Amino acid sequence: MAHHLIQGRLVTMPVRVREATACVATYLVRADAARAVIAYSGLDITEVVPGRAACTLTFVQYTDSDLGSYGEFGVSFLVRPPGAARVRGGGALAGLSDVRRVGTGAFVHWLPVDQAFTMEAGRGIWGFPKELADIDLRLDSPYKRCVLRRDGRLVLDLLVKPGMPVPVRRTAAPFDAYTDLGGVIRRTPWSMSPRGVRARPGGALIRLGNHPIAKELSELGLPKHALMTATVARMSMTIGEAVRA
Repeated sequence: MAHHLIQGRLVTMPVRVREATACVATYLVRADAARAVIAYSGLDITEVVPGRAACTLTFVQYTDSDLGSYGEFGVSFLVRPPGAARVRGGGALAGLSDVRRVGTGAFVHWLPVDQAFTMEAGRGIWGFPKELADIDLRLDSPYKRCVLRRDGRLVLDLLVKPGMPVPVRRTAAPFDAYTDLGGVIRRTPWSMSPRGVRARPGGALIRLGNHPIAKELSELGLPKHALMTATVARMSMTIGEAVRA
């Protein structure tokens, strides 16, 4: 069983999240713009439909985990596994067919958190691009809101409206997260058990600030209508050991 020493504390793998609440807004953005944003990684965007990529904004309140209690925001993109050849042609459903054939993962482009311990653990154990930020999560009403500031500048103000209850499997299919920190590409397996899932088409209101990440999101075409939004009232997670991809 692997262990990591972070700030004098021993973190045992896999890391477990016992209780968290999550909100997600997914946008269809231009694939060429998404490729430009993550070009530093050398990974290729998954075109879920020809010419379009999936960009997901997520905010999470972790209330009980091996890394403590903290808030987190994430910007991620669906990507193809390293070395997978891209399918050419095939019409409007080519992207979905390609996903089934070669699989896909989530490339974590930016992952601000509001606690120093999880920042150091995330960077040191998995290569997650965590950095400290001011994350104001408002999750007590059906309308979930995240106001995110970094270096005293507003990044975004994101509101997720309530959706309809959605039946989901008790344990979702395992998924791979890809990261690039210091030029090292890592793949981290993780799994999630969600409860109290609500989802809907659209359902997000977003206001961008004047931070460089806000400018990056604007170059992807935001603010725009979300493809879909979802909230997870309670979830547990298991995060495995990272390996070089």
